[in-house]
Amino acid sequence: MRPPRRVVARACCRRAYLTGAFLGGGSLSIGGAPHLELRTASLEAATFLREVAEELDVPLGVVERATHAAAYAKSWDAIESILVLAGASETALALEERAVVAEARSRANRLANADHANLVRTSRAAEDQLEAVRRLRADGVLERLPDALREAAALRLRRPSDSLRELAARADPAVSKAAMHRRLRRLEELAGV
Repeated sequence: MRPPRRVVARACCRRAYLTGAFLGGGSLSIGGAPHLELRTASLEAATFLREVAEELDVPLGVVERATHAAAYAKSWDAIESILVLAGASETALALEERAVVAEARSRANRLANADHANLVRTSRAAEDQLEAVRRLRADGVLERLPDALREAAALRLRRPSDSLRELAARADPAVSKAAMHRRLRRLEELAGV
Protein backbone atom coordinates (compact mmCIF):
# COMPACT_ATOMS: atom_id res chain seq x y z
CA MET A 1 0.00 0.00 0.00
CA ARG A 2 2.82 2.35 0.94
CA PRO A 3 6.21 1.64 -0.58
CA PRO A 4 9.36 2.49 1.35
CA ARG A 5 10.11 6.22 1.32
CA ARG A 6 13.33 5.65 -0.67
CA VAL A 7 11.20 4.55 -3.65
CA VAL A 8 9.84 8.09 -4.03
CA ALA A 9 12.65 10.05 -2.35
CA ARG A 10 13.73 11.97 -5.46
CA ALA A 11 11.59 13.94 -7.91
CA CYS A 12 12.47 11.60 -10.78
CA CYS A 13 11.34 8.63 -8.67
CA ARG A 14 8.05 10.37 -7.80
CA ARG A 15 7.43 11.04 -11.52
CA ALA A 16 8.17 7.38 -12.30
CA TYR A 17 5.81 6.26 -9.52
CA LEU A 18 2.98 8.45 -10.88
CA THR A 19 3.69 7.18 -14.40
CA GLY A 20 3.34 3.60 -13.17
CA ALA A 21 0.12 4.45 -11.35
CA PHE A 22 -1.28 6.07 -14.50
CA LEU A 23 -0.27 3.16 -16.74
CA GLY A 24 -1.50 0.58 -14.22
CA GLY A 25 -4.82 2.07 -13.21
CA GLY A 26 -5.32 5.43 -14.84
CA SER A 27 -8.27 6.61 -16.86
CA LEU A 28 -9.08 9.91 -18.51
CA SER A 29 -12.52 11.16 -19.47
CA ILE A 30 -12.89 14.44 -21.36
CA GLY A 31 -16.54 14.28 -22.39
CA GLY A 32 -18.21 17.17 -20.61
CA ALA A 33 -16.17 17.91 -17.49
CA PRO A 34 -12.62 16.49 -17.60
CA HIS A 35 -11.78 13.76 -15.10
CA LEU A 36 -8.53 11.84 -14.58
CA GLU A 37 -8.53 8.95 -12.16
CA LEU A 38 -5.76 6.76 -10.78
CA ARG A 39 -7.41 3.63 -9.32
CA THR A 40 -5.93 1.90 -6.31
CA ALA A 41 -6.84 -1.09 -4.18
CA SER A 42 -7.20 0.92 -0.97
CA LEU A 43 -7.83 4.38 0.41
CA GLU A 44 -4.31 4.33 1.91
CA ALA A 45 -2.77 3.76 -1.54
CA ALA A 46 -4.86 6.56 -3.07
CA THR A 47 -3.84 8.89 -0.25
CA PHE A 48 -0.20 7.99 -0.87
CA LEU A 49 -0.61 8.85 -4.58
CA ARG A 50 -2.06 12.20 -3.59
CA GLU A 51 0.92 12.88 -1.32
CA VAL A 52 3.40 11.96 -4.08
CA ALA A 53 1.59 14.21 -6.55
CA GLU A 54 1.46 17.10 -4.06
CA GLU A 55 5.25 16.93 -3.72
CA LEU A 56 5.32 17.58 -7.49
CA ASP A 57 2.84 20.49 -7.10
CA VAL A 58 -0.06 18.55 -8.61
CA PRO A 59 -3.24 18.64 -6.51
CA LEU A 60 -5.25 15.42 -6.48
CA GLY A 61 -8.40 14.48 -4.63
CA VAL A 62 -9.09 11.09 -3.08
CA VAL A 63 -12.29 9.09 -3.18
CA GLU A 64 -13.25 5.68 -1.79
CA ARG A 65 -15.77 3.58 -3.66
CA ALA A 66 -17.31 0.18 -2.95
CA THR A 67 -14.81 -1.74 -5.09
CA HIS A 68 -11.74 0.51 -5.08
CA ALA A 69 -10.30 3.88 -4.14
CA ALA A 70 -8.84 6.51 -6.45
CA ALA A 71 -6.78 9.65 -6.59
CA TYR A 72 -8.36 12.00 -9.09
CA ALA A 73 -8.04 15.35 -10.83
CA LYS A 74 -10.82 17.43 -12.34
CA SER A 75 -8.99 20.60 -13.36
CA TRP A 76 -7.32 20.89 -16.77
CA ASP A 77 -4.10 22.08 -15.11
CA ALA A 78 -3.83 19.08 -12.81
CA ILE A 79 -4.75 16.65 -15.59
CA GLU A 80 -2.18 18.13 -17.96
CA SER A 81 0.46 17.99 -15.22
CA ILE A 82 -0.20 14.30 -14.57
CA LEU A 83 -0.09 13.53 -18.30
CA VAL A 84 3.20 15.38 -18.71
CA LEU A 85 4.68 13.64 -15.66
CA ALA A 86 3.54 10.30 -17.09
CA GLY A 87 5.32 11.04 -20.39
CA ALA A 88 2.14 11.75 -22.35
CA SER A 89 3.20 15.27 -23.38
CA GLU A 90 1.66 14.97 -26.83
CA THR A 91 -1.68 13.99 -25.31
CA ALA A 92 -1.48 16.95 -22.93
CA LEU A 93 -0.77 19.28 -25.89
CA ALA A 94 -3.64 17.78 -27.87
CA LEU A 95 -6.00 18.32 -24.92
CA GLU A 96 -4.78 21.89 -24.49
CA GLU A 97 -5.26 22.54 -28.22
CA ARG A 98 -8.74 21.06 -28.04
CA ALA A 99 -9.61 23.29 -25.09
CA VAL A 100 -8.28 26.40 -26.87
CA VAL A 101 -10.23 25.59 -30.04
CA ALA A 102 -13.40 24.92 -28.04
CA GLU A 103 -13.04 28.21 -26.17
CA ALA A 104 -12.37 30.11 -29.41
CA ARG A 105 -15.42 28.51 -31.03
CA SER A 106 -17.57 29.28 -28.01
CA ARG A 107 -16.40 32.90 -27.95
CA ALA A 108 -17.01 33.29 -31.69
CA ASN A 109 -20.54 31.88 -31.29
CA ARG A 110 -21.29 34.25 -28.40
CA LEU A 111 -20.06 37.22 -30.44
CA ALA A 112 -21.98 36.14 -33.53
CA ASN A 113 -25.15 35.69 -31.47
CA ALA A 114 -24.71 39.10 -29.87
CA ASP A 115 -24.10 40.72 -33.27
CA HIS A 116 -27.18 39.00 -34.69
CA ALA A 117 -29.31 40.14 -31.75
CA ASN A 118 -28.03 43.70 -32.15
CA LEU A 119 -28.84 43.65 -35.88
CA VAL A 120 -32.34 42.36 -35.19
CA ARG A 121 -32.94 45.07 -32.57
CA THR A 122 -31.56 47.77 -34.88
CA SER A 123 -33.70 46.53 -37.76
CA ARG A 124 -36.86 46.47 -35.64
CA ALA A 125 -36.15 49.96 -34.29
CA ALA A 126 -35.61 51.28 -37.83
CA GLU A 127 -38.91 49.70 -38.95
CA ASP A 128 -40.74 51.35 -36.05
CA GLN A 129 -39.14 54.68 -36.91
CA LEU A 130 -40.12 54.34 -40.58
CA GLU A 131 -43.67 53.48 -39.56
CA ALA A 132 -43.80 56.55 -37.32
CA VAL A 133 -42.58 58.84 -40.12
CA ARG A 134 -45.10 57.38 -42.56
CA ARG A 135 -47.96 57.87 -40.09
CA LEU A 136 -46.94 61.45 -39.32
CA ARG A 137 -46.69 62.24 -43.04
CA ALA A 138 -50.06 60.60 -43.80
CA ASP A 139 -51.69 62.60 -40.96
CA GLY A 140 -50.14 65.85 -42.24
CA VAL A 141 -48.28 66.37 -38.96
CA LEU A 142 -44.74 65.91 -40.28
CA GLU A 143 -44.65 69.25 -42.09
CA ARG A 144 -45.53 71.17 -38.90
CA LEU A 145 -42.77 69.64 -36.77
CA PRO A 146 -39.55 71.48 -35.81
CA ASP A 147 -36.69 71.38 -38.32
CA ALA A 148 -34.62 68.93 -36.26
CA LEU A 149 -37.44 66.35 -36.18
CA ARG A 150 -38.22 66.80 -39.87
CA GLU A 151 -34.54 66.31 -40.69
CA ALA A 152 -34.40 63.11 -38.61
CA ALA A 153 -37.52 61.83 -40.40
CA ALA A 154 -36.08 62.65 -43.83
CA LEU A 155 -32.78 60.95 -42.99
CA ARG A 156 -34.54 57.80 -41.79
CA LEU A 157 -36.67 57.69 -44.96
CA ARG A 158 -33.64 58.12 -47.24
CA ARG A 159 -31.45 55.75 -45.21
CA PRO A 160 -33.70 53.03 -43.76
CA SER A 161 -30.83 50.68 -42.92
CA ASP A 162 -28.35 53.21 -41.48
CA SER A 163 -27.43 52.99 -37.82
CA LEU A 164 -28.12 55.85 -35.42
CA ARG A 165 -24.45 56.78 -35.58
CA GLU A 166 -24.57 56.99 -39.38
CA LEU A 167 -27.78 59.05 -39.34
CA ALA A 168 -26.30 61.38 -36.71
CA ALA A 169 -23.20 61.93 -38.86
CA ARG A 170 -25.39 62.79 -41.90
CA ALA A 171 -27.38 65.48 -40.02
CA ASP A 172 -26.59 69.10 -40.89
CA PRO A 173 -24.84 69.97 -38.68
CA ALA A 174 -23.80 66.52 -37.39
CA VAL A 175 -25.29 65.55 -34.04
CA SER A 176 -24.52 62.93 -31.43
CA LYS A 177 -25.95 59.44 -31.62
CA ALA A 178 -27.96 60.18 -28.46
CA ALA A 179 -29.45 63.32 -30.01
CA MET A 180 -30.52 61.40 -33.12
CA HIS A 181 -32.00 58.68 -30.93
CA ARG A 182 -34.03 61.26 -28.97
CA ARG A 183 -35.34 62.82 -32.20
CA LEU A 184 -36.40 59.49 -33.67
CA ARG A 185 -37.90 58.42 -30.36
CA ARG A 186 -39.92 61.68 -30.26
CA LEU A 187 -41.25 60.93 -33.77
CA GLU A 188 -42.41 57.50 -32.56
CA GLU A 189 -44.12 59.06 -29.54
CA LEU A 190 -45.92 61.60 -31.71
CA ALA A 191 -47.09 58.87 -34.09
CA GLY A 192 -48.10 56.55 -31.26
CA VAL A 193 -45.75 53.75 -32.40
